[in-house]
Amino acid sequence: MDQSTPTKRILIIDDNRQAADVAAELLSLYGYQTAVAYNGAEGLQSANDLAPDVILLDLGMPGMDGFQVAAALRAQPQFADLALVAFTAWGDKGTRQRTQDAGFDQHITKPAGMEEILRAIGTACDMRASFARKIA
Repeated sequence: MDQSTPTKRILIIDDNRQAADVAAELLSLYGYQTAVAYNGAEGLQSANDLAPDVILLDLGMPGMDGFQVAAALRAQPQFADLALVAFTAWGDKGTRQRTQDAGFDQHITKPAGMEEILRAIGTACDMRASFARKIA
């Protein structure tokens, strides 16, 4: 990784502890700073505490689902530049449209390989950076 580029902070929000922990561990091997949260409410608190650059967000969680978390994040101005990636087992056309409508930048269907995850993170970050330049 280019040392002149600041390390991106990635928060993984997923009620499947094993999936969240494995994703965090693998992404840390690629030089990312990672943190995990295991439900929507915890994820919102972690987002406020950590100010991540990217959130990988599961959709199907009990209590506060990923769509509700996304809406809460997008309603807060401090998360305007946050790259939001749906990271879910739901890959149907209707769900993909819902994630787009909810403000997600990318949608990954589990199981996904690291190459696909890294590509989605990079694309989501590029999209947010481009959007920020346009409104500046």
